[in-house]
Amino acid sequence: MDRVIELREGESIIALKNVTHNEPFFQGHFPDLKVMPGVLVIEAMAQAGGILLHHSLPDPERKLVLLSKVDKTKFRKPIIPGDQIRLEVVLLKLKSKFAQISGKAYVGEELAAEGEMFASVVEVEELDE
Repeated sequence: MDRVIELREGESIIALKNVTHNEPFFQGHFPDLKVMPGVLVIEAMAQAGGILLHHSLPDPERKLVLLSKVDKTKFRKPIIPGDQIRLEVVLLKLKSKFAQISGKAYVGEELAAEGEMFASVVEVEELDE
């Protein structure tokens, strides 16, 4: 994630990721035809969602958000070096131990990927036990 453009706590986030030629994953992922791996596009949407959740949870410094499920994911356009991804993530549900978000990744005005993600919200002190 390079920059957060808009953050509406409890609602949505818009963020940017610049895809550069020197990203390490391009060395091994289709070396002759550089394409950003889909799993990293999902990760970018999840990271934007994590920022949104951090700003939407009470006592966020005491919480850890863990990706637990990816659903309804579609990849519509390859993302290549030089592209800028605009990540638009909306909070669908937020409970004390669970969250659901919907993410879209655009290159320009074209939808490149979309999906729903679920996260577990864990108290940090529970992990120390």
